[in-house]
Amino acid sequence: MSNWRYWFAHNAGVLTAVVLFAAMFTLYISNHSAGLTPAVATTAANKAVLLALVAMAQTLPVLTRGLDLSVGMVFVMANCIASVIVVGTVGEGLLGIVAVLLIGALAGFINGAIVVWGRLQPIITTLATGAVYYGISLFVRPGPGGDVQSDIADLLTGQVFGVVPAALVVLFVVVLVVWIPYRRSVLGRAAYAVGSNEQAAYMSGVPVQKAKLLAYTLAGVLASIAGLMLTFNTYSGEASAPIAGTYTLNSIAAVVIGGTSLFGGWGSAIGSIFGAFVLRTIEDLLFVFDLPPLWQPLFQGVVLLLAVSLGAFRILRVRNRLELFS
Repeated sequence: MSNWRYWFAHNAGVLTAVVLFAAMFTLYISNHSAGLTPAVATTAANKAVLLALVAMAQTLPVLTRGLDLSVGMVFVMANCIASVIVVGTVGEGLLGIVAVLLIGALAGFINGAIVVWGRLQPIITTLATGAVYYGISLFVRPGPGGDVQSDIADLLTGQVFGVVPAALVVLFVVVLVVWIPYRRSVLGRAAYAVGSNEQAAYMSGVPVQKAKLLAYTLAGVLASIAGLMLTFNTYSGEASAPIAGTYTLNSIAAVVIGGTSLFGGWGSAIGSIFGAFVLRTIEDLLFVFDLPPLWQPLFQGVVLLLAVSLGAFRILRVRNRLELFS
């Protein structure tokens, strides 16, 4: 197989998500009354980046053949905690941001520790820890409210040079600082090996436990970044179970749309980002075409089914499944 064909086959899921998003966003902009203005782009970006960050968080455990049902709860917990401690002066706000990120990392580490050393199934583990994180959210923020450092919030949810949405810059920085170094690291490559075949990876000397621990820990960090961005957008915190559940389920859908296999060992956070953009654009399309919001689950289901079908098409046309590994 030539290099370009191998590259295309390896990135088919990501490319499909990119093309689908480009087509849907073009349709949205062409039918929007204001067109593509900085204000319209910023509004769309501020909503899409939240799900994109949670989808990135979901991607890391999925690569190790796990599933993190607590990412939405960590997202909400970070939002509630940020609405309490990311206040005051800019310096105090920055210290609060660091504290929220450390709390998110601790939550992710606890998930990974239970999965690795407790030897429990990731779904059961994160379902239980998610309930704990939601309880912490209710303790911190029994009712909606709070505040956030306004200068930081305006900087990260506004526009760079009056044109580029700052939220997209934040997402780009997260990809550069978190995803790319992780993907190229020893433990990042180990996560793919663990997801492909954990037993074979262990017998080959791959640090299985460290790879899983890092994946879940970084998932907590990414979910907490999303929670911070939610706080910067809303200037408040809310311990909302429906919001947490919606973001958890949509993060799984975004991962699948982005071409990441739920069986582990295959995929990319970049694909998950565009998968999240696709899901968010569906909501925008319903708005510009003045369709009932109740249609949103229908369209999301159709897009998800299409993405899964395209991913399975390669397997259906392979006569010998050993060809998948050639």
